[in-house]
Amino acid sequence: MREMNTTALAYIGDAVYEVYIRKHVLEKGSVHVDVLHQMAVGYVRAEGQARALKTIFDRLKPEEQKLVKRARNHKSSSRPKNTDPKIYKWATALEALIGYLYIQEEQGRLDEIIGWAIGALEEKQEETQGG
Repeated sequence: MREMNTTALAYIGDAVYEVYIRKHVLEKGSVHVDVLHQMAVGYVRAEGQARALKTIFDRLKPEEQKLVKRARNHKSSSRPKNTDPKIYKWATALEALIGYLYIQEEQGRLDEIIGWAIGALEEKQEETQGG
C-alpha cells in the first residue's frame, strides 16, 4: 500500500464510488434523472463522504486505516471549492481507499466498505429527518 500514490487512488476511487452510488439510487426506484441526481448528491458530496468515513473508520483493517491516514495527510496542490479543507481531506481519503480496493480487485471488501458508508449516511439522514 505504501508505494501507491494516494492522489491517483482517489482519482479512480471517486469514479468507482460514483458508480456504486448511482446504482444504489437507481435501486430505490426513481426513473427521473433529476431526482436520481438529487438523491446521489448527499452521498457523493465531500461532507457526506467525510461523515461516512469517520463513522466506519474503526471497522477498517489496520492497513486500511494506515492508507486512509496517509491519504488524509497527503499534501495536495489543489484547493477545495466551497468545502472545508479538513472535510475535503477525509473525503479524498475515502476515495483513495475505494481506489485501492478497486485496483487490488478486492471486490468483496469494496462492496462491504461502500455498503457501510451508504448505511452510515442513510442512518444519519433518518436521524436528521426524525425517523
